[in-house]
Amino acid sequence: MYRVAVDVGGTFTDIVLQNEETGSIYVTKVPSTTSDQSIGLMHGIKKVCQEVGIELSQIKTIIHGTTVATNAVLEGKGAKVGLLTTAGFEQVLHVARSWTPAPISAWIGFLKPEPLADLVNTRGVRERVTASGEVHHELDEEDIREQIIDLYNQGIESLTISLINSYSNPIHENRIKEIAQSINPDIPVTISYDILPEFREYERTLTTVMNSYVRPPMQRYLTNIEEKVNAEKMDSRVSIVRSDGGLMSIPAAATRPVHTMLSGPSGGVTASAMIGNQIGHKNVISFDMGGTSTDVSLTYNGNPKVARETKVGVFPVKAPSLEVETVGAGGGSIAHVPPSGALRVGPQSAGSEPGPACYGRGGTEPTVTDANVVLGYLPPSLVGGEMSLDVEASKQAVNKVAERLGIDLYRAAKGIYDIVNENMYGAIRVVSVEKGHDPRQFALVALGGAGPLHGNALGNLSGTFPVIVPPTPGVLSALGFLQSDIRNEYSKTFIRILSELDKETLVDELEVLGNDARQWLQDEGVNADRQIVNHEVDVRYYRQGHEIALQVDLQELLEQGLVRIKNKFDEIHESIYGFKMDIDIEVVNLRAVSIGKVSSPTIPASEPSDSDASQAIIDPNHEAYFDGEFVKTPLYDRDLLRPNNEVYGPAIVTQKDSTTLVLPGFVATVDKYMNLLISKEV
Repeated sequence: MYRVAVDVGGTFTDIVLQNEETGSIYVTKVPSTTSDQSIGLMHGIKKVCQEVGIELSQIKTIIHGTTVATNAVLEGKGAKVGLLTTAGFEQVLHVARSWTPAPISAWIGFLKPEPLADLVNTRGVRERVTASGEVHHELDEEDIREQIIDLYNQGIESLTISLINSYSNPIHENRIKEIAQSINPDIPVTISYDILPEFREYERTLTTVMNSYVRPPMQRYLTNIEEKVNAEKMDSRVSIVRSDGGLMSIPAAATRPVHTMLSGPSGGVTASAMIGNQIGHKNVISFDMGGTSTDVSLTYNGNPKVARETKVGVFPVKAPSLEVETVGAGGGSIAHVPPSGALRVGPQSAGSEPGPACYGRGGTEPTVTDANVVLGYLPPSLVGGEMSLDVEASKQAVNKVAERLGIDLYRAAKGIYDIVNENMYGAIRVVSVEKGHDPRQFALVALGGAGPLHGNALGNLSGTFPVIVPPTPGVLSALGFLQSDIRNEYSKTFIRILSELDKETLVDELEVLGNDARQWLQDEGVNADRQIVNHEVDVRYYRQGHEIALQVDLQELLEQGLVRIKNKFDEIHESIYGFKMDIDIEVVNLRAVSIGKVSSPTIPASEPSDSDASQAIIDPNHEAYFDGEFVKTPLYDRDLLRPNNEVYGPAIVTQKDSTTLVLPGFVATVDKYMNLLISKEV
């Protein structure tokens, strides 16, 4: 039997098929169908089955990372949302958190986006529950019924219910949901207690509204997938990838699509962690360089970092996601010289249409890809010979920058290459140095179509070695989906001073959440021997504004007491911020993370060979620009390389989905899993 992973991008849909018995991997690409991603998904699955020679019926599992929810927000194409909140708090989405982007003067030009739930579709509810969960003012059911009918008459397509203190007691939210569904069961209703039962009303309301906003388009899309799978008579389990790298069923994704907002980047992070663990590097930094942007993330001790809040556009979303830092640096990033006279690269991008000048689609702006072509780092053809590059068009584009700076063409191209590397290096520092990690203690995984071209240079800047280039760097996100486990979270706000809390009470509260997590896994059909439940506590120094999540062991807490939490928090706080304080610790939120382990066949090892890689040279006379001159830089065909082969720089390794540059003074060694490991030449 087989498993297939599908990653939908803006231009291409990546398909990775894996044989569950042998672990063998098969890869293909098809054009994305932006009008309905499910069309491209099914085309890709059929194509890979034809190429491998198997039937659709042999596919047991389909794992899908989708951008439907993200695109709905970024393009403003979500549902018309109605919002019910406690009377007096109708402007909660407008008041927000008084945030504007850096630098300090950016507020001058900052255009605050319109909330996803318009004020004219927002209604105040006559009710009040205290922060301790006591009903202070009973729900006025007659009034709320009239309010809901009025909203439905206004044509809303999705309803959000987010009351001020419902995280402590959802009795009124649940009752309003019952009333709304009795009036019109066809309009989806989302309550904040189901999405984020934690304090901070703005983040809770915004996250719940966003869930309602993307819920109808997501439901339509998932229905299309089910219909196409059923039409092909495929008995396959379809799982949707979550932003935190886990999996959820179609019914779960249809109900809580806000958890899929960043499912695409999570695949690359998961795959990087898997590759690092497989070859003995548990600490890795990955950078996924595409056409428009680069996603950078850090994995420590084999576990990717999970963030509790992320951004979709300018909206802060309080939903678990793998911690990714995005910078506007990609192959399509445009180089320009502003009035200051200093060369800049990005964040503007040529995109895929018209794309870089070398693509021959009408693009004239100088891009990073054009600079790589001019320098000889990109060979004249890509995608296994399917795409030819226009070298002269690249030279004409880059020459605009050269003339503006008063330097020669090749220095300008090298300047573009160096500056985009510095931009990405800045993102590496954000996820490492600024979080208390030394990048020199990590390996660097280069992903994406453009990542391996810049991996060696970034490793040199950050001191992060070896630089690991996986066998299929251009489709690694899809490969990462195959390593994902079923995942969900249950949380609650529980604000207590640690010194005034007894360990039995804390453990009891965590066990209640853990039982909910286990029940969910059981409902998802996960066998008991594959169920894992981890417990977390969000803590902070007394009256701090931000907290740190700590994973705790319940038995350890009972044996060692709550001092274990204080010591662990002090240690992490000092690691991140450089200091710790001798004051009270405050518990804020409790959480149970449910994980259903999925059988993920490992990538098989290949038979070893010797160090001679000469059989893979396809052009020994190719030249590229280094240190102010062109030097011989052989081209290698990656498909012809074997384990233990050594490729000495300068060299370029070509393959269908990416190109790898090995700089002078470095060597790329092929390991038994067919990764390229770039390190300094001894």
